[in-house]
Amino acid sequence: MSVGLITSPACALHDMGEGHPERPARLDAIQDQLLASGMDFVLQHFDAPRATRAQLELVHDPDYVESIFARAPSEGTEILDPDTSMCPDSLEAALRAAGAAVSAVDRVMAGEVQSAFCAVRPPGHHAERDRAMGFCLFNNIAIAAAHARHHHGLERVAIVDFDVHHGNGTEDFVRDEQGYLLCSSFQHPFYPFSGTGDLPPHIVNTPLEPGAGGAELRRAVEEQWLPALEAFRPQMLFISAGFDGHIEDEMSQLRFVEEDYRWVTDTVRQLAERHAGGRIVSTLEGGYALSALGRSVVAHLKGLMGG
Repeated sequence: MSVGLITSPACALHDMGEGHPERPARLDAIQDQLLASGMDFVLQHFDAPRATRAQLELVHDPDYVESIFARAPSEGTEILDPDTSMCPDSLEAALRAAGAAVSAVDRVMAGEVQSAFCAVRPPGHHAERDRAMGFCLFNNIAIAAAHARHHHGLERVAIVDFDVHHGNGTEDFVRDEQGYLLCSSFQHPFYPFSGTGDLPPHIVNTPLEPGAGGAELRRAVEEQWLPALEAFRPQMLFISAGFDGHIEDEMSQLRFVEEDYRWVTDTVRQLAERHAGGRIVSTLEGGYALSALGRSVVAHLKGLMGG
């Protein structure tokens, strides 16, 4: 199956300072593994455009979007929250990251590729309607899903999120919206300490205890995600692909390996083939152990390709 890779050099310029785990080297690590594995040569490559304000405002409050533009520094650093800051290149990176996800939807819907992975930063799934947090400025995956609904007229879109941290921003967006299903796994208790309260039926959260590994993830997907997804019959599927649950990643206490990421991706792909014509858009979220990140992305792309 044809898979697109969408990225931008601008995404490597976003820099939140020495020692910050969400660092430019993450994209270098992915590219290195794509080349070493031979995967780079079988992907279709596309440059990410900038997202427009109208696209950002499908998810974010206009005043919030304006505040991010207004606070973008011409020099130095602008602190947005204790974990999240902007350098002079951050706004451009964030616009390209969101734009990559929107472009991925358009290319998949046009049939240029069957699915697409956006190798971008900053990540997005912690960004709420009116708040930057957890390394995230704009909610890339929610913007893409909303674009599929509003621009392409899809009635049912599903988002799956397997980052080690709960995607509170994505949940914040879909909670009161129609036409979305969100299935999410994350370590609990863990930052941002959300995702376990009362939930509407279209949000299926599967918190995992510290020390959980592939067996627990597979059980959650098979017993909770798949029945909900089969009943929902999504017309397009979106993935918040976080690789910080890898056993080598010191960010968490989960114990996933590359084959777990390939399995969950392959499982989701097969469901997308049954209900959505195979249409999938995936965006990079977490993953901070560089070698493990690169290997896990390769496994994820193999799952998108199938076979």
